[in-house]
Amino acid sequence: MARRGFVSTLNRISREMERSARASQRAYESERRAQIRAIREAERAEKAYQRALIADEKENKRLHVESQMEDAQSQNQELEEQVQVLRKILTDGIRRNPVLDFAKLRTKPTYKPLDLGNFSLIEDPPRWDDYAPEKPNGMANLLPWVRKKHAKEESLARQRFDVEAQARVSRNAMREAEVKKRRDAHERVVEQAKREADEHNQQVEQLEAAFRAGDSNAIASYFATVLESSPYPDGFPVTASAEYQAESKQLIVAYDLPEYDEIVPAVKSVRYVKATDSFTESTRPESQRRAMYADVVAQTTLRSLYEIFASDTPAYVETVVFNGYVDSIDRGNGRPIRPCIITVRTTREIFHDMDLANVEPLACLKSLNASVSKSAAELAPVRPVLELNMTDPRFVQEGDVLATLDQRPNLMDLTPGEFESLITNLFTTMGLESRQTQASRDGGVDCVAFDPRPIFGGKVVIQAKRYKNTVGVSAVRDLFGTMQNEGASKGILVATSGYGKAAFEFANGKPIELLAGSNLLYLLKEHANIDAKIVMPEDWRDIGPDD
Repeated sequence: MARRGFVSTLNRISREMERSARASQRAYESERRAQIRAIREAERAEKAYQRALIADEKENKRLHVESQMEDAQSQNQELEEQVQVLRKILTDGIRRNPVLDFAKLRTKPTYKPLDLGNFSLIEDPPRWDDYAPEKPNGMANLLPWVRKKHAKEESLARQRFDVEAQARVSRNAMREAEVKKRRDAHERVVEQAKREADEHNQQVEQLEAAFRAGDSNAIASYFATVLESSPYPDGFPVTASAEYQAESKQLIVAYDLPEYDEIVPAVKSVRYVKATDSFTESTRPESQRRAMYADVVAQTTLRSLYEIFASDTPAYVETVVFNGYVDSIDRGNGRPIRPCIITVRTTREIFHDMDLANVEPLACLKSLNASVSKSAAELAPVRPVLELNMTDPRFVQEGDVLATLDQRPNLMDLTPGEFESLITNLFTTMGLESRQTQASRDGGVDCVAFDPRPIFGGKVVIQAKRYKNTVGVSAVRDLFGTMQNEGASKGILVATSGYGKAAFEFANGKPIELLAGSNLLYLLKEHANIDAKIVMPEDWRDIGPDD
């Protein structure tokens, strides 16, 4: 739990830093566009001013028309730039290096410089010469009344001098006290900033060490940050969540996609009508807007897959499940909705062979057997290949001493009969009508279930394997063969370990769902309220292991 909280904190810090950087970049771009608009407005204002100075009414009209036409041209240029940016999402993404630089996550203490104002200015003691009255000259100094008057003036001057000297001493003492107060306060601020920077940098170092050591939470945090660090145009949420299944070397990503109206301009062009001295807008065809949005979704998906594999220098990930979601409002009932409009599972090997600079995004996704919304603009949902939060952290590798202190039942300790009942009851509680057909030769479970739902239901073949080693492709082939023999519409393979990339590649595009050990634990807790764990015994041998 401590490690998970630590990674969560680091994840939040790193994402805040990346979001701040993106916000700064967006602010810069927004300011740049505002400056361009301001310059254009200034130019138009200058021309308007010049027209006002011209007495010739015909010349004024000509200049006005010219200015309005330039304004329309400027608006059309901005619209074209928006469209071009959307068309280059993929090509722009593959040109940058997505590897997360941990050094850039580190920070230096930031604080305002010490401001002493005028309190740092110490007043010098007053000079008597500035106060002393002028002495009588020559013979006048011999006259008694002159000397008496001078003595009186000197006495008054001495009083003023003493008062000013004391006042300066007091003012200097007050200044010194204020200076000390400000210095002490500033030192406290500096020390606090240094402590926070040191703590942050220490956490970054721990995150980097955890990532290098293969910690699942740190790996998931790393890839979520990679995706959130990617610069996109305005209107893109750029928010991602990830889970990493170490047993299958599989990364599951939930990515927030922009809404249709947020990014696709509804206006195609602007035209100035001289006769009415007004602007008219040409609406972009709805079919064109929908096609643009579908293309943006496809480009974003391929770009995200590229960024994951390209940033994975330690090669932790062999398989990626990418689910793209849109946060919106149901226009029918006004409630928030979050449909998945694209889902795909692919492997590093398959994706590596693609030349993304030359692909047609939607065609490329179809070659990856992606499920793409029939109408992304209308948020028609698709079923995710594998949803986020369907993994459970209680999948324990062999040799974990802490696991011996855990009182939850270990699935690896169950008898074949108990394991059979567990799996059958699980899918029954999930709404399927399950019954066992035979005990599998490898100590697992083979059963046939029926999904009673109309249209979407049908016969389901379920196989469960208690394996220590990675489940290979032959087990998936066996399941597919059984599905064909039984005339089943779907197959589910459940394993206490994970799957190799060949297994995922074979299952891709087929009505087969592969559930790893972490998924099984999640389903048991979610649907059967069974709090279990998986601890691999050292002497466990897979019966008929899949080589």
